[in-house]
Amino acid sequence: MMVAPLSLADSIAISEDVVFREITGEMVLLDLSSGTYFGLNETGTRIWTLLQHGGSLRHVFDVARAEYDVLPEDFERDLLGLVRELCARDLARVATPQR
Repeated sequence: MMVAPLSLADSIAISEDVVFREITGEMVLLDLSSGTYFGLNETGTRIWTLLQHGGSLRHVFDVARAEYDVLPEDFERDLLGLVRELCARDLARVATPQR
């Protein structure tokens, strides 16, 4: 699946068919519609948790960036890369802006 370009201005919604469970600091995701499992490390788990509480990539970037010692441009690249992968696997999608 092709994913449109993402930026920190986007908001992300978690797919309704995804269930997830945190196990010892890491997250296991299951897409009920496809049966696909996906695992997140500790940092990915933190990002997933932040996405659940609003989905704004700018908010996720700002909060998580303050928690990790990483260059802003590196963190933005990694955050957008993870979100692209989540969207490509139908675990999340770019949310339609509210009007």
